Amino acid sequence: MKKACFMGLGYIGLPTAIIAAKHGVQVTGVDINPKVVEMTNQGRLHIIEPGMEELLREVVSSGALKASLKPEVSDAYFMVVPTPFKGNHEPDISYVEAATRSVLPYLKAGDLYVIESTSPVGTTDKMAALIFHERPELEGKIYIAYCPERVLPGNVIYELVHNDRVIGGINEASTDKAIEFYSQFVQGTLHLTNCKTAEMCKLTENSSRDVQIAFANELSLICDKAGINVWELINLANKHPRVNILQPGCGVGGHCIAVDPYFITADFPVESQLIARAREINNYKAFWCAEKVQNAMLRFELAHHRKPCVAMMGLAFKPNIDDLRESPAKYITTKVMQSGNNADILVVEPNVKEHNVFKLTDYREAYEKADIVVFLTAHTPFKELPWREDKVILDFCGIFKK
Repeated sequence: MKKACFMGLGYIGLPTAIIAAKHGVQVTGVDINPKVVEMTNQGRLHIIEPGMEELLREVVSSGALKASLKPEVSDAYFMVVPTPFKGNHEPDISYVEAATRSVLPYLKAGDLYVIESTSPVGTTDKMAALIFHERPELEGKIYIAYCPERVLPGNVIYELVHNDRVIGGINEASTDKAIEFYSQFVQGTLHLTNCKTAEMCKLTENSSRDVQIAFANELSLICDKAGINVWELINLANKHPRVNILQPGCGVGGHCIAVDPYFITADFPVESQLIARAREINNYKAFWCAEKVQNAMLRFELAHHRKPCVAMMGLAFKPNIDDLRESPAKYITTKVMQSGNNADILVVEPNVKEHNVFKLTDYREAYEKADIVVFLTAHTPFKELPWREDKVILDFCGIFKK
């Protein structure tokens, strides 16, 4: 399996393709976006990930990786495409199906087909049924498995290599074949299971995080009403040897933790009461933050007889990345701007050069100019700013922990 085709060159597909190419695999990366294909072939990274562009240039220059708008005959095919929603948070696996149909003409006996996209339980079996319906001569002759990614944006190079992976095939032979491929570049332990358990494992990991964050966010709501510093409270509670409360924020974002729990609640609505409630709490926290900003703006206008200048600090869903997917910070900023009635709103996101909706301002300029400063994402540069008593500071992400 020295030749692989990665369907999807996004935040996971492209880094995985690069790492595989770096470890001796001949990789074709496929994306439907011509700009992504062009930039990749030029050795230019279309996402922000420390150290990744240097690796991309290396593997493109050596010929180990090339990008294309369509698949090529390979030994292994990886589906690394989005799984968005349809309707009321119903998982949409149409992208996975479309990517699968794209590789159907290229599949041959002995090939490996793997889904990495976060998927509802049963997706791998559905895609196997699709493949064998369209190509019945391949039944029993190709290997099909599910292997979810589990990396932290900003540390992807290390984690793709060193993190443990869970791999589940539709049968034992498929699991073994997938392990054979991932063993080429993964130094972490490869854990064997079946495809349904592997699918559920990914959803469980992120749902667990969501529930834990919901606890911290609910504490922040309680502490705000009680006049207690939630940051100090959590720090003190965590001194207990068996307590480890996470930090609150302005909600939960990204295309994992804010999304994956719905894949469980959609299929198991009666059984997943706690998971569903955690989602509601984390969504409500963003709404609550927006209301806090709006109320602060009204109080300022009443006190000073003019509209305030407001700096919305951060759009990304977590610190030090450029990923705005499902970002509560983006939701809050949009809601404040829509209700601001021509207020002077400065939008700050140091990891994004330009945005097609928001006009971006340098964080130092915004901090200096603003009457009200709203910290939404704990980017490292923000932590260098001094506390200012002459400003109204709403710190939803723990920059100053006041």
